Amino acid sequence: MFMQNEISSVIVYERHSVTSRRPGPVSRGRLSDIPSPLLPERYYWDSKLRIPTADYQEVLEDDKAALAWLLALRRVGIVYLKGAPAQQGQVSRLAKRIGYLRLTFYGHTWQVQDKPMANNVAYTSGKLSQHTDYPALHFAPGVQFLHCINQAVEGGESEVVDGFHAAEQLQREDPEAFSTLSSLHVDFTDTGTDYCDFMLQSKKCIIDVDAEGRVARINYNNATRDSVLDLPLHQVQPFYRALRSYVDVMNRPENVVTYRMEPGDLVTFDNWRLLHGRRSYVSNPGRLRHLEGAYLDWDEVMSRLRILRRKVHGDA
Repeated sequence: MFMQNEISSVIVYERHSVTSRRPGPVSRGRLSDIPSPLLPERYYWDSKLRIPTADYQEVLEDDKAALAWLLALRRVGIVYLKGAPAQQGQVSRLAKRIGYLRLTFYGHTWQVQDKPMANNVAYTSGKLSQHTDYPALHFAPGVQFLHCINQAVEGGESEVVDGFHAAEQLQREDPEAFSTLSSLHVDFTDTGTDYCDFMLQSKKCIIDVDAEGRVARINYNNATRDSVLDLPLHQVQPFYRALRSYVDVMNRPENVVTYRMEPGDLVTFDNWRLLHGRRSYVSNPGRLRHLEGAYLDWDEVMSRLRILRRKVHGDA
């Protein structure tokens, strides 16, 4: 069931708070991981979202602030942390607050900046279209951290879309397209050398649904979708039509939140739910844009959330 009323939600623990505001629908789906009311329903949002924001140092040092952060991350899908030192190593410090980082073929952490002979468009100054990370892995990382160490003088704004909200819109407006993207498996592939050499291949639906038909995960990265579409001929055109419909929905201005990271800002978001992108920027040798990134899995995040809930509230 969905509600269209404007909703303002605040997760408050004494003097610590994480706030979000959105005018769009609210998912009333059951969350079995943590009983209500300690983990409220997920919020679906659009361009009017005020991204939940917390203090980086407070999250590191205070259990109530850390719990509020993780609750909002699960609920809204994105939380902005302010006040981190503008130097490498902060994503690792934050990950230790939860448990440990997810190692991938780009290492425990990775530096997003211009690289010669880049094997990933993220390592250029070009535009990054909306995508989720690592659909070429059978089990993509669940949570992503990005920390701004240095920002470009011009351009480089970040963009995010609630992929679950966009999928819900698609299901309502074009149920045939939704059915196609949630049932047909397509190939994703990624090949290169970074932390080590790799040659990845997986088959996934663009929209994963759970046993009850609810959207559970988005798998979309056109840069790593295989050029070979391994589908029967009669399914090829319906797939491309459905994919075009979903991409059109996610790129509607009313669905895109745009923000500009500044040195010391650290964004944390749900890689299974959010599509993220970046506007192109002007590369200046005197001021190179530099972000440090890292991944975690939702198992570790939810484990820490439960432990913090027990410490703060005394319940299991």
